[in-house]
Amino acid sequence: MQVWKTQRTLALMHGSQTLEVYPFELGFAPNGHKYFEGDGKTPEGVYRIDRRNPNSQYHLSVGISYPDPEDVARALEAGLDPGGDIFIHGTPDMFVGRRDWTAGCIAVSNEAIEEIYAMVQDGTPIVIYP
Repeated sequence: MQVWKTQRTLALMHGSQTLEVYPFELGFAPNGHKYFEGDGKTPEGVYRIDRRNPNSQYHLSVGISYPDPEDVARALEAGLDPGGDIFIHGTPDMFVGRRDWTAGCIAVSNEAIEEIYAMVQDGTPIVIYP
């Protein structure tokens, strides 16, 4: 899985083949790497899909393995909490059409998260580019 924050595109991959591409929304402060809880940013780097929530308040969701040890160390060095609970999830009706409304998650359409949830296994690498 590859995510390009600037282009707002998420690509499901099988090897080097692109299977699907989805548009998305980000957090309320989308530029740059996530450093601490509440900064409204989405992490950048290499992570893994590490959990799924069929009962998400955002339709469905798959978790991203943020924070990694480097993220934790960077935040602690600054005396901050790195945060967590970063997901790819659906979009409730009240947010449809709004730009960059999450707290740092990647929000796709509900139809898209249904496809992602069905196709992406736990352990799948996700590369998030600026």
